[in-house]
Amino acid sequence: MSEAYLKAIELHKDFGHVQALRGVSVAAYEGEVLAIVGDNGAGKSTLIKILSGVLRPDQGKIKVGDQEYTGLTTRGAIEAGVSTVYQDLALGNTMDVTSNLFLGNEHSRFGFLKKKEMNKKAEELLQNLDIRIPDVTVPVGNLSGGQRQGVAVARLVNRGGKVFIFDEPTAAMGLNETNAVLKLIRRLASDGYVVIVISHNMPQVFDISDRICIMRQGRVIGEMKTCETTMDEVVSMITGAKEKQGQAGA
Repeated sequence: MSEAYLKAIELHKDFGHVQALRGVSVAAYEGEVLAIVGDNGAGKSTLIKILSGVLRPDQGKIKVGDQEYTGLTTRGAIEAGVSTVYQDLALGNTMDVTSNLFLGNEHSRFGFLKKKEMNKKAEELLQNLDIRIPDVTVPVGNLSGGQRQGVAVARLVNRGGKVFIFDEPTAAMGLNETNAVLKLIRRLASDGYVVIVISHNMPQVFDISDRICIMRQGRVIGEMKTCETTMDEVVSMITGAKEKQGQAGA
């Protein structure tokens, strides 16, 4: 296997007396979907916030490509190509699809927006990602949840993102919308992007991931190829049942 594009190296983060991360190391590769799973309080959200620059680690390093960091800011993470797709998506509901895709990166000439050019590029971008939105001039608020997720991802691709972190990407979505988002996630990986998915949905994790990283109580307690494990084994590690069985048999 080639060198990991993104590495979290021995990350520690405390909140007062609470040790949220206790020496977490994770590696993510181009062209794969890495699922990070764990119960509430396992440290998944803290890890995401450190990788996306919302939080700074107390100890440890982050490596993105050839660059190494002791911590990132939100702007620094975006500049490094690390993008996080949160559940709220941070889209402008009253703005059309094109305006959302080019927000902060508008094309203009002599102070006037080149709207036709932007619309055409928006259509091409969505088509290349196989995101089906018939009309890029409609307000984003009129779109389905799956389409909105697609717009959020397309905007990050347009900004030059290389690493995509999805936080519970299909929460509160219907079946068709969920399938569209999962298809998009697989498409990103097949196009060579680094994709990390945080999810509690085990069937989805086993459907789309190449590897699974299991966190528990601020630590990584297991990492394996999805095809080499089972849902029961992963769930038992998340809950600590496997550890308890081992202690009982000792």
